[in-house]
Amino acid sequence: MNPTIQQKQSIVCSRVRLTKRNTIGNIFISVGLLFALTGPLAADKPQPTIITFDAPGAVATFAGLINPAGVIAGGYLDANNVLHGFVRAPDGTFTTYEAPGAGTGPGQGTGPNGSNAAGDITGNVTDVSNVTHGYVRAKDGTITNFDAPGATAPFGTVGFGINPARVIAGIWGDSNMVHGFVRAKDGTITEFDPPGSTGTFMVDGGCINPAGLIVGLYADASSVAHGFVRAPDGAITTIDVPGAGTLPNQGTVAFGINPEGTIEGGYADPNNVVHGYVRTANGIITTFDAPGAGTGPGQGTIPVCNNPVGAIGATTGYYIDSSDVFHGFLRTP
Repeated sequence: MNPTIQQKQSIVCSRVRLTKRNTIGNIFISVGLLFALTGPLAADKPQPTIITFDAPGAVATFAGLINPAGVIAGGYLDANNVLHGFVRAPDGTFTTYEAPGAGTGPGQGTGPNGSNAAGDITGNVTDVSNVTHGYVRAKDGTITNFDAPGATAPFGTVGFGINPARVIAGIWGDSNMVHGFVRAKDGTITEFDPPGSTGTFMVDGGCINPAGLIVGLYADASSVAHGFVRAPDGAITTIDVPGAGTLPNQGTVAFGINPEGTIEGGYADPNNVVHGYVRTANGIITTFDAPGAGTGPGQGTIPVCNNPVGAIGATTGYYIDSSDVFHGFLRTP
């Protein structure tokens, strides 16, 4: 049985842990620059170098966040399946950390989900009672836990993205459903849901831009997905791509937003084939499919990131071919 678009794109209502780094909500891909055709031949230029590393004491290391200074944030699992956070400096020095109250049992601990250029990190920490809390770690190592006012066990609160102003976007859960929140630098938390939502979700890292615009998705009463963008004043605009299906587990999702306000995401059509789209800040939507993308249920094109070059920028992600094999793609402006 093919996974639904929500399963494909890691938007299932569950506590977020770094053990799920194989899902779309936790894929981080760097887009390369195009070099000018002048200067020395390519063969004379320094070739890319790949450095592999593992956090001290790790049996599994997940590196997913890097800032302009080259500082990497991630998490690792120890031999007891406990999750810990780490920061790796450009010289290779590791600093490991635990958020206050982190549990020490299997599936518990500390994990990062988003960071900003200054080196602030947000994520989630699971305590000894398996309740999840949000946290923010400042560049100096100071960690502050927080909880959305309405959050209840066991879901709790999860920080997903943090912008340069240290505004955090994330989700929290009560006994009925999952909701969105925005946390100001002073710690004030505002909870929100798009109109008609029966569950509000976001994806790691790119869900908030420097202007404070937040993107995500929500499910309606018929389990149809809709994308949304929330302005800093609280105004929420729904995103439905023309051609998106209107049956359960179909619809539109928004994954990330760049500094210029361009949103990337995907939609499932009436045949459950997934397609990509980009939406500019003024609401213009362009749909696309990667060459070779499959046209069967659960196959297609899934963008996960776009950079701030030009009005749209370059978009990257992955596609699933007709044999259900995954491939990466880069779509240039």
